[in-house]
Amino acid sequence: MRKSTTLHLVLAAMFTALGVLLPMALHTVPNAGMVFLPMHIPVLLCGFIIGWKYGALVGFIVPLISASITGMPPIWPVGVSMALELAAYGFFAGILYEKFNGYISLIGAMLAGRIVMGIANVILLGIAGNTYTFSGFISGAFVTAFPGIIIQLILIPLILIALEKTDVMKKIKAH
Repeated sequence: MRKSTTLHLVLAAMFTALGVLLPMALHTVPNAGMVFLPMHIPVLLCGFIIGWKYGALVGFIVPLISASITGMPPIWPVGVSMALELAAYGFFAGILYEKFNGYISLIGAMLAGRIVMGIANVILLGIAGNTYTFSGFISGAFVTAFPGIIIQLILIPLILIALEKTDVMKKIKAH
């Protein structure tokens, strides 16, 4: 196994663990997951730091692992929808970061993930016999999640800047 593959697998495992542990740390606060979006940050960082392939994979498995361990989110339909949403975050963070700066890539990934979530919810909730309205989409994706969106817009660029200034990003990309 190449040195870069090992490093990327270790980092992907770390981001996966963070994606499961951060929500667990916030489970004592009612609705903290929907408000602060703790799974999103490790997935987005994974896409930025080790690329779209790992970002998409980590994004897909984190909610499923969390659902299996903690029961949160419920696996159907929320966990499946979140798996698709977070896979989109990781995928688009990595793809967009290859062409644009971190802030533009972050906003693009956040919007793309929410679009995927909306489409997934229409389909999955429809299968479950429920409806998913546009107002429900706006409320869940933007209004309730507003504190988490602000946290992501502040924290993720700061982390990326710190990693770039310390040459950590160059070292990871060079492997």
